[in-house]
Amino acid sequence: MKHRDNFTFLTTAPVSKVIVTMALPTIIGMLVTSIYNIVDTFFVGKINTQATAAVGIVFSVMSVIQAIGFLFGQGSGTYISRKLGAKDTRKACIMASTAFYSSVLFGIIITTTGLLLLTPLSVILGSTPTILPYTEKYLSIILIGAPFMTGSMTLNNQMRFQGNASYAMYGMITGAILNVILVPIFIFILHMGILGAALGTLIGESCGFLILLTMTFRGGNIRMDIRKFSFSKEYLGEIFKGGTPSLTRQGLASISTMLLNVAAGAYGDAAIAGMSIVTRISFVILSIVIGIGQGFQPLCGFCYGAKLYNRVRTGYFFSIKISAIFLLLCTITGSYFAENVINIFRNDPEVIAIGAAAFRWQLITYPLVSVIMLSNMMLQTTGRSIPANILAAARNGIFFIPLIILLPRLYGLHGVEICQAAADVLSFILAIPLAYSLLRKMSFAKSEAK
Repeated sequence: MKHRDNFTFLTTAPVSKVIVTMALPTIIGMLVTSIYNIVDTFFVGKINTQATAAVGIVFSVMSVIQAIGFLFGQGSGTYISRKLGAKDTRKACIMASTAFYSSVLFGIIITTTGLLLLTPLSVILGSTPTILPYTEKYLSIILIGAPFMTGSMTLNNQMRFQGNASYAMYGMITGAILNVILVPIFIFILHMGILGAALGTLIGESCGFLILLTMTFRGGNIRMDIRKFSFSKEYLGEIFKGGTPSLTRQGLASISTMLLNVAAGAYGDAAIAGMSIVTRISFVILSIVIGIGQGFQPLCGFCYGAKLYNRVRTGYFFSIKISAIFLLLCTITGSYFAENVINIFRNDPEVIAIGAAAFRWQLITYPLVSVIMLSNMMLQTTGRSIPANILAAARNGIFFIPLIILLPRLYGLHGVEICQAAADVLSFILAIPLAYSLLRKMSFAKSEAK
């Protein structure tokens, strides 16, 4: 059976081969997810600066929606991989259905609540009076797609943790292709403006969701069955235990983006637009690292469940190495072409100046992010929820939030631009002892087993 093949592959094949095999389709899927954001930013940038800023403002809401999907997807996925590693298929199947239907329900709640509070929500997120009309139009359509987005994220993560990353990729690619095709048609041919960008994204997300759901009936994937939904504390508890680091990471990313927009708003619409573009570009670059980490997670979960601790350690360091090399290349290249990159999305001298400066500062600390993200994923997958949550909260919360309040008061707009880099340095310092503690425990467990 497929699960048996995955068990053998994940627990016996060369670690580098496993991670690369798992990571490639996952990286493609992550890039596809980021395409939803980049495509909208690129085409909306042809409208005006206010529309560009609105898309960046709504990005924080999309991060919250994705966070809910990751909560249920990662929470159930880490449990599923450990149970499949321990050859307990029954509990893995119950968990999959419980998490999927819960995520869709939460998506519906987000849609309803968001639409009822559309205007105040748009203002809280950082919309200025000139940006507000664009934010309301774009956000209203994005909210309708919340159940599709949460469901897609859950299915995507569950397939990955089962070792079937290639199946998870199909739905994401389909949604992105539709988005790329439809958004320019709606904006420029049908003259729908920013509303067209949101509509193209909604159609892409809903079609991607349906394809992912279809994929659960193929390739040995666990099928979604409402009859297997469980209210048991065991399953719901495991979802929140394994998924809260993802919720924390994504949720705080949303809050940090909102605070970033508010801080930048003090310096005008161009500052919001510039910082929004940098946020989107960073999302694309870091999606590669997330993809590598998510390629590592199935190996980590299966091997940890099978008590193959040496493979977990080897996979962790291999993933950090290739991630750090990639980010170092991005730092060198991005620093040189910063103005050109920002100009692709908005040809406005003020936006380019602010965006290029912020982009260079973020690039400086990118190589450190490999350690932060891979350590967080290892802690999460092995069930270390408390240290995983602490580290997940560090980069966009524990350190970023105080810094985004303090640094602009000390250094003005420059303080906004350097905030993420400062948070990354502090998060890196925190990640080292947390990861070392787990690695040391696995070494002791291995010695005792011998």
